[in-house]
Amino acid sequence: MKKLSTLLAMIAIFAISAHAQTFTLKSSDLGGQFSNKQYNNFMGYTGENQSPALSWEHAPAGTKAFAVTMYDFDAPTGSGFWHWVVYNIPADVKELKAGAGNPAKQLLPAGAVQGVTDFGQPGYGGPAPTPGLPHMYLITVYALKSPLTLDKGATAAYVGFNLNMTMLGKASIIAYAQHP
Repeated sequence: MKKLSTLLAMIAIFAISAHAQTFTLKSSDLGGQFSNKQYNNFMGYTGENQSPALSWEHAPAGTKAFAVTMYDFDAPTGSGFWHWVVYNIPADVKELKAGAGNPAKQLLPAGAVQGVTDFGQPGYGGPAPTPGLPHMYLITVYALKSPLTLDKGATAAYVGFNLNMTMLGKASIIAYAQHP
């Protein structure tokens, strides 16, 4: 009888952990593809260059800060292209409003830092893919063990290296953009 009760307890623990919520990133602005609101406004594009609204839930225990990145896998650079890097988002923040990537609007929470993108400046730079096949953009939220202590001029690649050194977990969504 003792073995049966132990087995039942183990099954109950497994059932609870199997239904545990996972760290999840969502966007009310993106449905698999970018809209004109998120596209850039150069290179023949007439977009609004507005970063998408993002929200996340079920961050790992011990999260002390968050970071968000947006990366274009298909940019014709040989190494992709960083469109957005923001880090040191306070742990009690669970969303970024649409347009938060525009430094002039000051919509980021206090303490958050926008890193330098491959456009050579901080802030969101929307998709502006070259003609051809669609480009795949990976938007990721990172749960961090601690805020990052970096120079404000740190490159996206250097920020990414540091994110991976202090990451507790990450969640991503993919959106596509194509030249008209």
